[in-house]
Amino acid sequence: MTIATAKLSDPVVRAVVTAINAGDRESFVGLLAADASMSDDGSDRDLEDWIDREIFTAHGRMDVQSEADGGRALVANFTNDTWGEMRTAWRFTVDGGKVSRFETGQA
Repeated sequence: MTIATAKLSDPVVRAVVTAINAGDRESFVGLLAADASMSDDGSDRDLEDWIDREIFTAHGRMDVQSEADGGRALVANFTNDTWGEMRTAWRFTVDGGKVSRFETGQA
Protein backbone atom coordinates (compact mmCIF):
# COMPACT_ATOMS: atom_id res chain seq x y z
CA MET A 1 0.00 0.00 0.00
CA THR A 2 1.46 3.33 -1.06
CA ILE A 3 1.66 6.22 1.42
CA ALA A 4 0.53 9.48 -0.15
CA THR A 5 3.45 11.90 -0.29
CA ALA A 6 1.43 14.55 1.55
CA LYS A 7 1.07 12.12 4.50
CA LEU A 8 4.84 11.59 5.02
CA SER A 9 5.79 12.55 8.58
CA ASP A 10 9.03 14.48 8.14
CA PRO A 11 8.47 17.78 6.26
CA VAL A 12 11.95 17.85 4.70
CA VAL A 13 11.72 14.25 3.50
CA ARG A 14 8.20 14.96 2.24
CA ALA A 15 9.59 17.90 0.22
CA VAL A 16 12.39 15.68 -1.16
CA VAL A 17 9.93 13.03 -2.35
CA THR A 18 7.68 15.74 -3.80
CA ALA A 19 10.62 17.23 -5.74
CA ILE A 20 11.70 13.82 -7.06
CA ASN A 21 8.19 12.93 -8.20
CA ALA A 22 7.75 16.34 -9.87
CA GLY A 23 11.11 16.07 -11.66
CA ASP A 24 12.05 19.32 -9.92
CA ARG A 25 15.85 19.20 -9.66
CA GLU A 26 16.10 22.82 -8.48
CA SER A 27 13.81 22.22 -5.49
CA PHE A 28 15.58 18.95 -4.67
CA VAL A 29 19.02 20.58 -4.67
CA GLY A 30 17.62 23.42 -2.55
CA LEU A 31 16.77 20.89 0.16
CA LEU A 32 20.38 19.69 0.40
CA ALA A 33 22.99 21.06 2.79
CA ALA A 34 25.98 22.64 1.05
CA ASP A 35 28.17 19.67 2.02
CA ALA A 36 25.53 16.95 1.55
CA SER A 37 26.67 13.42 0.75
CA MET A 38 25.04 10.17 -0.26
CA SER A 39 25.60 6.48 -0.75
CA ASP A 40 24.01 3.88 -3.01
CA ASP A 41 24.10 0.22 -1.97
CA GLY A 42 26.72 1.04 0.66
CA SER A 43 29.15 2.94 -1.60
CA ASP A 44 29.57 6.70 -1.40
CA ARG A 45 28.81 8.35 -4.72
CA ASP A 46 29.25 11.76 -6.30
CA LEU A 47 25.99 13.43 -5.32
CA GLU A 48 25.51 15.69 -8.35
CA ASP A 49 26.33 12.93 -10.84
CA TRP A 50 24.13 10.38 -9.07
CA ILE A 51 21.01 12.54 -8.79
CA ASP A 52 21.24 13.53 -12.44
CA ARG A 53 21.88 9.98 -13.69
CA GLU A 54 19.51 8.08 -11.38
CA ILE A 55 16.73 10.60 -10.76
CA PHE A 56 16.38 13.62 -12.98
CA THR A 57 17.54 12.60 -16.47
CA ALA A 58 16.07 9.11 -15.93
CA HIS A 59 12.66 10.39 -14.77
CA GLY A 60 12.91 8.86 -11.28
CA ARG A 61 9.81 8.41 -9.16
CA MET A 62 9.23 7.19 -5.61
CA ASP A 63 6.10 5.40 -4.40
CA VAL A 64 6.61 5.17 -0.65
CA GLN A 65 5.44 1.91 0.89
CA SER A 66 6.43 2.50 4.53
CA GLU A 67 8.20 4.94 6.79
CA ALA A 68 10.02 4.69 10.13
CA ASP A 69 12.29 6.80 12.34
CA GLY A 70 9.94 9.79 12.30
CA GLY A 71 9.65 9.65 8.53
CA ARG A 72 13.39 9.72 7.87
CA ALA A 73 13.60 6.06 6.85
CA LEU A 74 11.53 4.98 3.85
CA VAL A 75 10.91 1.86 1.84
CA ALA A 76 9.76 2.82 -1.63
CA ASN A 77 9.22 1.39 -5.06
CA PHE A 78 11.62 3.53 -7.07
CA THR A 79 11.18 3.65 -10.83
CA ASN A 80 13.38 5.24 -13.48
CA ASP A 81 13.94 4.87 -17.21
CA THR A 82 17.27 3.08 -16.72
CA TRP A 83 16.43 0.31 -14.25
CA GLY A 84 12.64 0.11 -14.24
CA GLU A 85 11.03 -0.49 -10.86
CA MET A 86 12.89 -1.71 -7.79
CA ARG A 87 12.16 -1.91 -4.08
CA THR A 88 14.51 0.50 -2.33
CA ALA A 89 15.33 1.69 1.18
CA TRP A 90 16.15 5.33 1.87
CA ARG A 91 17.55 6.88 5.06
CA PHE A 92 17.82 10.65 5.43
CA THR A 93 19.88 12.68 7.89
CA VAL A 94 18.28 16.09 8.32
CA ASP A 95 20.06 18.95 10.07
CA GLY A 96 18.70 22.49 10.28
CA GLY A 97 15.95 21.83 7.74
CA LYS A 98 18.35 20.47 5.10
CA VAL A 99 19.36 16.95 4.09
CA SER A 100 23.00 16.49 5.04
CA ARG A 101 23.15 12.86 3.92
CA PHE A 102 20.98 10.21 2.37
CA GLU A 103 21.62 6.55 1.87
CA THR A 104 19.73 4.40 -0.56
CA GLY A 105 19.91 0.88 -1.91
CA GLN A 106 17.84 -2.11 -2.77
CA ALA A 107 15.53 -3.24 0.02
